[in-house]
Amino acid sequence: MEKYPINDWRFYLGDNEIAWQKDFNDENWQNVTVPHDWSITQDFTKEASSGTGYLPGGIGWYRAHVDAKELGELKDRILQLRFDGVYKNCQVWVNGYHMGSWASGYSSFQFDLTEILSYNTNDEIVVAVRVDHTDIADSRWYNGTGISRPVAIVSSNPVMVDRYGVTFETTSLNDTIASVKTKTAVTNLSGVKNTATVKQTLTDAIGNTVTIGESQITLEDNEIYEVQFEAAVKEAKLWRPQTPNLYTLATTIISDGKENSYEEKVGIRTFEFTADNGFILNNKDNVKLKGVCLHEDAGCFGTAVPKAVWLRRLLKLKEAGCNAIRMAHNPHSQILYDLCDELGFFVFDEAFDEWENPKNKWWQGHNVYPPKYEGYAKDFPVWHKKDLVDMVLRNKNHPSIIAWSIGNEIDYPNDPYANDLFNEMEGNNDANKPAEERIYNPNRPDTRRLTTIAKQLSEIVHKEDATRPTTLAAAFPELSYQTGLVDSVDVIGYNYKEHLYEEHHRLFPNKPFIGSENRHSYQNWLAVKDNDYIAGQFLWTGIDYLGESRGVWPKHGTYRGLLDMCGYETMMFYKRKSWWSKELTARLFTRPAKEKSEDPWEAVYRKWNYSEGEQVEIRLYTNADSFELKVNEERIALTFDEVEGYYSTIVPFVAGPLILTAQKDGEVITDTLKAVGQGQRLTANLWQVPTAFKTLLPQDEVIQQIELSIVDKEENLTATNQVIHFEGENCEFLGFENGDMDDITNYGEKYRRTRNGRAICYVKTKVAMEAKAMFSVAGFHDLIITL
Repeated sequence: MEKYPINDWRFYLGDNEIAWQKDFNDENWQNVTVPHDWSITQDFTKEASSGTGYLPGGIGWYRAHVDAKELGELKDRILQLRFDGVYKNCQVWVNGYHMGSWASGYSSFQFDLTEILSYNTNDEIVVAVRVDHTDIADSRWYNGTGISRPVAIVSSNPVMVDRYGVTFETTSLNDTIASVKTKTAVTNLSGVKNTATVKQTLTDAIGNTVTIGESQITLEDNEIYEVQFEAAVKEAKLWRPQTPNLYTLATTIISDGKENSYEEKVGIRTFEFTADNGFILNNKDNVKLKGVCLHEDAGCFGTAVPKAVWLRRLLKLKEAGCNAIRMAHNPHSQILYDLCDELGFFVFDEAFDEWENPKNKWWQGHNVYPPKYEGYAKDFPVWHKKDLVDMVLRNKNHPSIIAWSIGNEIDYPNDPYANDLFNEMEGNNDANKPAEERIYNPNRPDTRRLTTIAKQLSEIVHKEDATRPTTLAAAFPELSYQTGLVDSVDVIGYNYKEHLYEEHHRLFPNKPFIGSENRHSYQNWLAVKDNDYIAGQFLWTGIDYLGESRGVWPKHGTYRGLLDMCGYETMMFYKRKSWWSKELTARLFTRPAKEKSEDPWEAVYRKWNYSEGEQVEIRLYTNADSFELKVNEERIALTFDEVEGYYSTIVPFVAGPLILTAQKDGEVITDTLKAVGQGQRLTANLWQVPTAFKTLLPQDEVIQQIELSIVDKEENLTATNQVIHFEGENCEFLGFENGDMDDITNYGEKYRRTRNGRAICYVKTKVAMEAKAMFSVAGFHDLIITL
């Protein structure tokens, strides 16, 4: 098998009824690289939807010109065009032939080109794709628009393994002796009866190889023959968060002297969700899942996020002690699953945010009525099985994935389902919901219908993969446990309902529980930490994201992350790290002392700047065994807040550095807060990929992630906000991000204002070609760095 990525495309924003024709003149179209998100390049507009980040969608066309000669010999080859995902409602033509369409923007799909390309007469293959995202209030968060995931043409010999045709499973584990099983669906498209040799090997990272099996088979024309092998792997290198060992599973098919070869990464591990003891890995490790929910946008990239950007983000989440990711609320790009395999994150993969009836879609601000009702619900009756099966088959060999979620908050109260067991229902964020929207209405769809659908979806999943449990994220379990909805899944997931854990564990003594979506509070973490039967939690959210905008225009995103959209650590990152991480951590923050706020996101500061004698609250987030805090050699006592989970005190301000020394297990670290002055200059830190992870990224070009800060004369980060301008040499500008949800500067502009004194700039450079980036700020010296 040979795979030929199609990266270079021409793009036109708008419709054209003849752009599908092979000889259509597209010379004046914009040149773009796929993956590509066209919405993120547009102007923010109040006419768009607040839910999807005030960015427009519309209709657009892509056309790619592929030199057939670059595909090698086409005679007697099977040719397939594969899309990892197009958001959304796309139609595809090849050389003017209409191949078909796909509704979902999250599913992969393919078309057979074998016959079409046999008619090719001028050695050019033209692929045309029409994308329709005119219903821009179709989601509760930003999804981007366009060919946002990779595209490739795959060329194979006629006796072949089709995509997702290989299944790998660890069937048992005895210490380091693993039993593994593979299933390989071999397809004969040669036109005649044929024989083939099938061989599979498993190779670890240092080249040790085990033969899984070898077999001779005979296939009738157009037959799919399943080959099964079982083997023992001695001294198996197990996949676990601390050491996410991966193997290369190689499959070779030889027929008529022609060979097809396939490779993918797999991991050897077993796991189990238990009703009383949570999550068990590899038969012995009791692991508490410390998870976050993630949407798949990354600020200026929209949903077309490079792997290097995800790598930087995930490494920071890992530093906070995070070990699990919930893909909210749809299947994500393959690069994210690959990184979870490679970095050792557990994954809950999720299929749907709505089923056959639409949820409210906010388009004028969060919970501002009336809503709109666009979205996947209109496609669900026809497409749900195809999309669900695609998610499972595409991702079944990822060792990181430990559960399939069939839905998120499908049971959201009165949105749209209702039940006469409750005369009034209010959900997690319905503070502004009108009274008539909370009251039982018999004309709404009955919640019991959800139980029927859940059973059907679970059955579909179990048919495709019997090795992982199904789950769903229940929004209103007070009702759903009575209607049988949670009976339909193997692991019960509750969103924001920690107070029900104890009672419902008694009601369902044989069911495992997970916090599928949780707030950041200490008490919610203790509900997981102190109860063995709760497998873990998933915070909402790991990283700030576009859409689901709370507040009024121009606010176009949501602040709820351990990281902001730049990938910088928020206050919540350090608080969470003090609870989750085993490594010593200690971080000081201050704020003017005043009445305690109910908002856990109220601002705190990394500074020691106040008026003499002013009452100041000092907070310390730490997991230290002991610590000492001083100012001018005077010790300051801190008290642990059992409700909030941090140390604090209120003292009158005195000038002088605030110095902390913390210890744990013989390790010592310090943290210092000083008076922060006005911004004097711009500094840059070029984020370096850790050596251990360099092989995970493309080797021919580099995504440079330039962390920018405005500092005072003593190099302290300031809150000074000024506009930074970019100029480059031998590099491609990819975008600025500042994490400011009120900044509606077009992402295509080569300037952006800092937020809290910081921003990040992304550029692409070629390996072995010296490049430079220059940043200018009014009143500062220009900053030039070599890339």
